[in-house]
Amino acid sequence: MKFGAGYRPWRSVGPDRHLVSSTRPVQLRRRTPTPLAMSATDLSLVGESAVVTGAGRGIGRRIAEALLDAGVDVAINDIDADALAEAADALDGTDGDLLTHEADASDPDAAASFVEAAADAFGGLDIVVNNVGIAGPTKPCEEITHEEFMSTLSVNLGSLFNTTSAAIPHLKRGGGRVVNVSSMSGKRPLEDRTPYTTSKMGVIGFTRTLAVELADHDVNVNAVCPGSVAGPRLDAVIEAQAASQDRPVAEVEAEFRSASPMDEFVTAGDVADAVLVLCSERTRRVTGQDLNVTAGIVMY
Repeated sequence: MKFGAGYRPWRSVGPDRHLVSSTRPVQLRRRTPTPLAMSATDLSLVGESAVVTGAGRGIGRRIAEALLDAGVDVAINDIDADALAEAADALDGTDGDLLTHEADASDPDAAASFVEAAADAFGGLDIVVNNVGIAGPTKPCEEITHEEFMSTLSVNLGSLFNTTSAAIPHLKRGGGRVVNVSSMSGKRPLEDRTPYTTSKMGVIGFTRTLAVELADHDVNVNAVCPGSVAGPRLDAVIEAQAASQDRPVAEVEAEFRSASPMDEFVTAGDVADAVLVLCSERTRRVTGQDLNVTAGIVMY
């Protein structure tokens, strides 16, 4: 069923996602939770509420699914109404309620509207997952324009700041969790990707500083640093790097994969599992950390 008035979801378009503000009606699907028979090791978060940015597809959608399956009421946003509609269909049948919202997270007003819509629909907010991000340009630094550099930072850092700052007053009321999606490229060089690596290192700095600021309010702030995540976005990154370096795509893909001692890519599900653990009570004394999910590529 659909409830309320307000907004609707937003989306990501491949590696060059564009965020576009919209004021379409909020789509809220309420479901009767399935009785849960939780063991002592299950990560149940029944009754909590969350916002997940950039969740129309990919990692964001998988994170939303993991939270919904754990009983969390989840609001997702994206710039793509079609992707949000597809996500709503794909996430039907989970235990939590789902709210979709189309907006531009790099726009402070749109990000604030998303957060307020979620808090109003769910009666508060406990969890913030900042997932939205773009790959940015793939070319040598001297060939990157100022606009390309700053637009990458605007999405990858600006969206994170906008959503989190709007959510903090809600989180302070009863404690909560913030999980920011960074990257292993926030910890190591990645040739021809200066805007992206700069932004992802910034996510780690933001995470550590905010963890200190919010510690007295029982709000934990952590980051996950995915490695090469199998899927269309990674395919696009590999193809762009191959073109930039005038190398065969297969050669670049093999190079990406062989960087892992496990000789494999990670999955969106691997990242979602890490986020779920960081949102649970089992990590209530874990804060200011940047957790690698890299199949062993980065170990620091």
